[in-house]
Amino acid sequence: MKREFLVLFLNMLVMLVWAQGKAFVFTPQWTAQAQFAGYYVAEAKGFYRDAGVDVKIEHPSSTLPAMSRLRNNRCQATTLQLCQAMEIIDEGIPLVNILQTSMNNAMVIVSARGKDPLTQRGERVGVWSVGFGQLAFCMSIKEGLDYNWVRFAQNINLFVSGALDATLAMSYNEYYQLVQAGIQLSDKSVYRFCEHGYNVQEDGVYMTREYYISHRDQAHRFAEASRKGWEWAAAHPEEALDIVMDYVNKERIATNRTMQRLMLHEVLRLQVDRESKKREFRLRPDMVKLASRLMVENKMLEHEVTYEQLMDK
Repeated sequence: MKREFLVLFLNMLVMLVWAQGKAFVFTPQWTAQAQFAGYYVAEAKGFYRDAGVDVKIEHPSSTLPAMSRLRNNRCQATTLQLCQAMEIIDEGIPLVNILQTSMNNAMVIVSARGKDPLTQRGERVGVWSVGFGQLAFCMSIKEGLDYNWVRFAQNINLFVSGALDATLAMSYNEYYQLVQAGIQLSDKSVYRFCEHGYNVQEDGVYMTREYYISHRDQAHRFAEASRKGWEWAAAHPEEALDIVMDYVNKERIATNRTMQRLMLHEVLRLQVDRESKKREFRLRPDMVKLASRLMVENKMLEHEVTYEQLMDK
């Protein structure tokens, strides 16, 4: 009886904290899609509520990207690729990684007309205007490719129209857009960074160190509930996809369920560490060291960014 009363009391206490607390705004780095399924699941299934965190998911816009929202205190946490986070820290904005979802790199170069991307010296290669191309810049410098980088906003239109000789793509996103567009892809025409010494982790959840220091417990509860959301999505992919499509439809994103199913499958695959074969949800010190070395060598960072700078140290 006493144990039942204690459980009831603790549950009521959690609900009271949740009801009285200020909303915790979380901004994914892109528009609604299966790349962020775990967070949608955590909200929809009540995992954040159960953890006592009043989470509000707000997506970025073209005029107010995710990092701008974080800098201007419009959100408390956002997702960033590891290389992006390093650049921001190097610029003088301390960040803390509170959850790492990606364990493998998803970036590829897709070549037109079946060419090997490593033979396309000086040719026009698409890169996202919002960033994400740090490893590609490192690779092109190291290989002496001297690519002519052409910025694109968010889709494959330039490549499909023939305006590009090759394009960067994420294996969970633009790669499948190209497949759906009927583009014939082969092992020869697709360069996968993870297979050529550039297997650097990507998506993680970050917040400013200033906010983290004063809200450490809240950050940990948010991270744990988000991890629970991802684990649930991995165990129930079709139900998770239902939740994703609710967000996609609410945000009026032009996509389809088949595309989002492919994305979710690939994102979940990338979360499994190649060595342990487990979904570890941790930042690997060796990958931090690799990314920092590559970016310092190619003058994308002025100073080394260490694992300790990214963590709660």
